[in-house]
Amino acid sequence: MFDREALKELLARSDLSNRDKVLTCLAAEPLGAKKVEDIRSLAVEAGLREIAKWNVSDYLSKAKTLAIRTPHGWELTGPGKAHVASVAGPLLPCVSVLVVSALRRQLPSIPNADTQQFVAEAVRCLEAKLNRAAIVTSWVGAVAVLYDAVVASHLAAFNAEAVKRDPKWRTAKSADDLARMKEFDFLQLLSAIGVLGKNVKDELEVCLKLRNGCGHPNSLVVGEHKASAHVETLIQNVFAKF
Repeated sequence: MFDREALKELLARSDLSNRDKVLTCLAAEPLGAKKVEDIRSLAVEAGLREIAKWNVSDYLSKAKTLAIRTPHGWELTGPGKAHVASVAGPLLPCVSVLVVSALRRQLPSIPNADTQQFVAEAVRCLEAKLNRAAIVTSWVGAVAVLYDAVVASHLAAFNAEAVKRDPKWRTAKSADDLARMKEFDFLQLLSAIGVLGKNVKDELEVCLKLRNGCGHPNSLVVGEHKASAHVETLIQNVFAKF
């Protein structure tokens, strides 16, 4: 989310709690899973030597919905990225620029032309700061990618599990058939057959909830950081993996 110079500035601030400084280390580039020793090393290099005495794992565990532990280390969740972005304030003025760049890089890897179009629209919405539209279009593109992945490699397992859950389920043969299932139920089923891990499924549920809030007329206000965190979650857990 930001470079090492920005990390130095943030870790030097006296108004940030120890927990927020640890979370900030997770947001340093390259963004992704980091082990405790990696977090400590980043912080020490940025001038925060006292982190050597901290129980980093305890801070992250108590951060609850802001960070999760995966087999590869600790990662920020969507809400965690939004929280760190709000903490960074003026040090992170162009968070969407990084996300837009990452999203553009995924476009050539999407074989379905219709899905590519949705993702391209999400890019344009982020650039224009149409945050609610970016959230909706990026979600549609991500679900389309998951539909194509199921049709290509997991259709038999999907249909078998779907019939277990609903005896009236009509065998799906295409992406359009998969769209008959509610998206929340679709995520549960993908987790059940091993296409999505539980933590990824939980994160995508958060994205779905935000998409639902943005897809209907209401008073919800969504800022640039929130939209960027949503899209970044989809990049890392859907577009870059399927």
